[in-house]
Amino acid sequence: MDAEIIAVGSELLTVGRLDTNSLYLTGELNNLGVEVVTKCVVGDDLARLTDAVRRAFSRSGIVILSGGLGPTEDDLTREAVAQALDRKLIFHADISDALEQRFARSGRRMSEINKRQAYVIEGAEVLPNDRGTAPGQWIAAHGAVAMLLPGPPHELKAMFEQQCLPRLTQFVPRQAIRTVFLRITGMPESDLDALISPVYKKYQNPVTTILAANGDLQVHLRARCDTDAEAIALLAEVAGPIEALLGDRLYSRIGDPLEVVVGNLLRERGATVAVAESCTGGMLGARFTATPGSSEYFVGGFITYSNALKRDLLGVPASTLEQFGAVSSQTAEAMAQGARERTGATCAISITGIAGPDGGSEDKPVGLVYIGIADAAGVVVTQRRFLGDRERIRVFTTQHALDLLRRRLQGLL
Repeated sequence: MDAEIIAVGSELLTVGRLDTNSLYLTGELNNLGVEVVTKCVVGDDLARLTDAVRRAFSRSGIVILSGGLGPTEDDLTREAVAQALDRKLIFHADISDALEQRFARSGRRMSEINKRQAYVIEGAEVLPNDRGTAPGQWIAAHGAVAMLLPGPPHELKAMFEQQCLPRLTQFVPRQAIRTVFLRITGMPESDLDALISPVYKKYQNPVTTILAANGDLQVHLRARCDTDAEAIALLAEVAGPIEALLGDRLYSRIGDPLEVVVGNLLRERGATVAVAESCTGGMLGARFTATPGSSEYFVGGFITYSNALKRDLLGVPASTLEQFGAVSSQTAEAMAQGARERTGATCAISITGIAGPDGGSEDKPVGLVYIGIADAAGVVVTQRRFLGDRERIRVFTTQHALDLLRRRLQGLL
């Protein structure tokens, strides 16, 4: 059974508000084995909202609307669903009385406009709201069900858990949805798809999705079966050959980001790391420390943007800077060695490069970076050139630096 979620409210179409309710609802529906196939945000427009509800009922077994149940003229969810189903809105005096008593307990008088919340769609069940004034509604029609839920997240979550989940467990055929999250780095998205598509194209279930951002690739395999055991077995059948094709480019089988994977490797080995950054200006250190518990393995670092600080803080020889320049393999090597010696860390990563948009030359173009890793076995320096704007170059550089350390710790570099 599939579901659609319609978030109602013009405020959700502005830059200042996010629809977080749909994320919560998706997770709860997935736990029931229900796939959310469509989400949309509709502003406070009766005709558009009515049309969205009609379309949702025509193609999905579960329709959930969040928001638009308040007392004001722009709260149109009740009217839109009634029109879409060609049903009447019926005034419930008991709801109105309960609302009036709620206001009285707060020492306030209820405005006449609040009576709008006492209108219920013909044939609908009322869903009590113990967190607010707007009752929800449960409606069965055309072999499907619709839920009208309030917009405030604390009201929506309580109503869904208390009122909707018990009803849904009776309505939804039991299914299991399970997902595998593979994460890869070090290859273009097109190359990844060309490599693994001969495997996943054989299957409509599980559904395969490839996501790419900032040098990080994700392969989501999503299986929907009658039981957990069947879903797990199907995922293993598809994921196994894909993992074999990916080889050492695959760094996580459970969706962890690269900084978490590297941190776990350091922790397992009882190792520590320090950083020495130039063009990334602390971004690599920030990725390490964004992980809770990183103080177990991250000792600190240096942001040595100028040649003077490279020399004075890290001990990069002045002759190296003069002969080879700040952006060079020799400087990256000296930075990594200096950071390791001065912090006592097991290993150190250095980064120096030209992030742009200015500062490049024919010999050293924008996007050229050198990354060094120093440990007890010596120093390894890698040269790369990343294309794009300043931010993209810096993000790709930190991603590559983390992957180099991962490979070094796993004996692959």
